[in-house]
Amino acid sequence: MPQYAGLSDGAPSDAVRLILERHRRLAVVGLSPRPERPSHRAMVHMRANGYEIIPVNPNCSEVFGVPCAADLEAAAARGPLEIVNIFRRPEDVPAVVDAAIALGARVVWMQLGIAEPGSAARARAAGLEVVENRCIKMEHCRFFGGLNVVGLSTGVISARRMEDFRP
Repeated sequence: MPQYAGLSDGAPSDAVRLILERHRRLAVVGLSPRPERPSHRAMVHMRANGYEIIPVNPNCSEVFGVPCAADLEAAAARGPLEIVNIFRRPEDVPAVVDAAIALGARVVWMQLGIAEPGSAARARAAGLEVVENRCIKMEHCRFFGGLNVVGLSTGVISARRMEDFRP
């Protein structure tokens, strides 16, 4: 049986779909202002689909015209933390997750290639939902369409158009 990135571990697929439907604010830790970076490309997609993006990056002033928060505490001062999306190295994850827990985030999402079992366990024990080793853009496209512009299979199990899936 083929192994698909992130689909055999972490949150069940239906839980991921529900997270993307319920939560529309993303505090993106490590969001880059450089268009060639994966974090930037993923957030272009999420913004285009109506998600509010709060860039968390102490090394730049703004992304998408939105001022960068220096840390999660500064992002939380702008409003409630729904999804804390982590685009950082695995060794940086524990501090981010601890801050997310302390600031009352609802979801911790570790991007594709990032998993930190100890941090995930702490977040779940604190009542947060956790997604590890999955790209938020790819998951959004899988459930709601969006990767089919150049003929790629989205993996969406429906013939309905993306508009029919929006909450």
